Amino acid sequence: MKTLSIDVRPAEPQDAASIAEAHRCSWQHTYAGLIPHRPLVKMIERRGETWWRKATRGPATILVVDVAGTIAGYTTLGLNRARALPQEGEIYEIYMRPEYQGIGLGHTLFGEARRLLKSLGCNGMAVWCLEDSQHAVDFFRSNGGVDAVEGMEDFDDVQLKKLGFIWN
Repeated sequence: MKTLSIDVRPAEPQDAASIAEAHRCSWQHTYAGLIPHRPLVKMIERRGETWWRKATRGPATILVVDVAGTIAGYTTLGLNRARALPQEGEIYEIYMRPEYQGIGLGHTLFGEARRLLKSLGCNGMAVWCLEDSQHAVDFFRSNGGVDAVEGMEDFDDVQLKKLGFIWN
């Protein structure tokens, strides 16, 4: 019998290429048809290996789900950027490679991110997602989030509505 190792851990600079690939795959899967093609491609291309290597040394925390040496997903988190909200922490993004979705790894990663924010002294947290990304909306609701605020996100000449989920 073989044992499969699954580990949620802080990202390291040597993970940069794998995170960039997870980012590319998950964003193409998640946003194709929602975000116009050109801005989506630009957003993906600007976050290559070099960008992620710098990000692992930056102010935001990056956690990865490592499945037997493969980065299956990642999350970035830190202090809440929306000053109008009382929640102190924020998960900036959480993404899983498509082939690792639906098996509970996203819930595990999300739980670890919440625990880390709480351990850092953050009271409550927020997460934003596009309203038309039903998978994301369902995921945050299933994890106890309340869609309490709305906003708009610009993608070239297209504005898309986003929802802010909160946890107290």
